Amino acid sequence: MEYATLLTHIPVLGVKLEKIVSDKRTLPPGQYESSEFPRFGLTRFAYRFPKNIEKVLITVSGEVEHSITVSDLLLQLPRIEQVSDFHCVTTWSQRSLAWSGFRFSDFYESIVKPEARPKTGANFVLLKGQDGARTSLPLEDILSNDVLLADRLNGEPLSVEHGAPLRLVAPSHYGYKNIKHLHQVEFWLNDKKYKPSGFRFMQHPRARVAMEERAIGAPGWVFRFLYRPLIRPTVSRFHRAMAVYYEQAKSPRQ
Repeated sequence: MEYATLLTHIPVLGVKLEKIVSDKRTLPPGQYESSEFPRFGLTRFAYRFPKNIEKVLITVSGEVEHSITVSDLLLQLPRIEQVSDFHCVTTWSQRSLAWSGFRFSDFYESIVKPEARPKTGANFVLLKGQDGARTSLPLEDILSNDVLLADRLNGEPLSVEHGAPLRLVAPSHYGYKNIKHLHQVEFWLNDKKYKPSGFRFMQHPRARVAMEERAIGAPGWVFRFLYRPLIRPTVSRFHRAMAVYYEQAKSPRQ
């Protein structure tokens, strides 16, 4: 099945923005449409929150000539407005989310390559969040036209629930590749230094939605039935964690 992407150019105050609209008339295999877009993930991350939610800071390291930290330079890249679907590996999907941010390929070509200079063959991209989450993607996948470094959702700055201050958005890959609170990107020749957030069988190297690459060791449809019973208790746990977070945020610091 093909998932078409429509690109249009929108002039705004003399700046050319590219708007990407995903045209997905049917859901991918094994997915159902959710009416909500909850904070979600491995349950051990429910009570882990980013320390910095105001300023974007990305460290680029690994097998590169120079480790760099990127902040304001990111904001000089063309801003992309993208409407796309989000597919959680546990089988729920949220449709037509309006993201805004910067294409990862622009980040790579305009900042990473000239400033950090990754070694030839450093095609294993390791991504780390402020909450300790880790995931990875092959360079060829993360350079896809629809992969964003997003800082806005539905017209508003990203909330803590959805990855403030910056997250990866990779619509063709299951949610666990769309890491929240992104603050470190590493380029490696192989995956020897990679330790996934969960059990290794849960982390497919590519996790492509259209191919139903939910995990490794069994066909994707098998994991539908293993994961679906986890949805409701996971949503509840993350909801309780957010209530604690906001309660603590209201309390004056000692």
